[in-house]
Amino acid sequence: MDLSLKNKNVLITGATGILGRVFSEALVKAGANIALVDRDQKSCDELAKELREKYVVQAEGYAFDITNEKLVVENFAKIIKDFKQIHVLHNNAAYKGDDLRRFFEPYENFSLQVWNEVMNVNVSGMFLMSRTVGEHMVKNKIQGSIIQTSSIYGVVGPDQRIYEGSEYLGMPINTPAVYSASKAAVVGLTKYLATYWGDKGIRVNTLTPGGMESGQNEVFKANYSRRVPLGRMGQPSELLGALLFLASDASSYVTGQNLIIDGGLTAW
Repeated sequence: MDLSLKNKNVLITGATGILGRVFSEALVKAGANIALVDRDQKSCDELAKELREKYVVQAEGYAFDITNEKLVVENFAKIIKDFKQIHVLHNNAAYKGDDLRRFFEPYENFSLQVWNEVMNVNVSGMFLMSRTVGEHMVKNKIQGSIIQTSSIYGVVGPDQRIYEGSEYLGMPINTPAVYSASKAAVVGLTKYLATYWGDKGIRVNTLTPGGMESGQNEVFKANYSRRVPLGRMGQPSELLGALLFLASDASSYVTGQNLIIDGGLTAW
């Protein structure tokens, strides 16, 4: 099974985030050239420079709002000018809003404004990027791969008991309904696009992480781990085998699937 991405150009959104950085390095380590998309140009440029120097690949950063159709079209034209073709799209960007306290408000008090902001990035942004890159693949007869990051809570509902005494970056947390709803939409969009572009040889799959350690307190880690057959939270590095499988030709007959890496949580 060949997981090499040599001679492939990858576009990843949310490239400089907690998972995005790990994903980006794994993709270039496998041989890919990479277009890094996120909101901050400095962060994108710094990551691109780091990857170029470490792996001797083409890596460029592009900062733009993926919910703005005009900016998506304009910046994708710049990406194509630099890379000529895109063979893999990793639709990875997600958003919690700029104020985490509002994101973690109870459902009864949750703001419609925050709901719309999160949905705009997590769903509409994913639509715009997949539409734009997919059109490019169809036009250029590229039998590419589109990977869309969801979440375990786009598949099952959260166990509210794990949040008793739980904190993230020092504040009480929960999983808001908008997060579950937007991540469930990712799975639905993936299945639609897999059937829509299947006759063009374009594969579209979902990558779904379970709970990853990323700033939660020990109470949360213990509560969550008790819900997992393997007895622990995951590490971002444990997602990389699945990512490279879906990005590479090793998954040439895989489309419309949701690859769940959750330590067995959904097996209960």
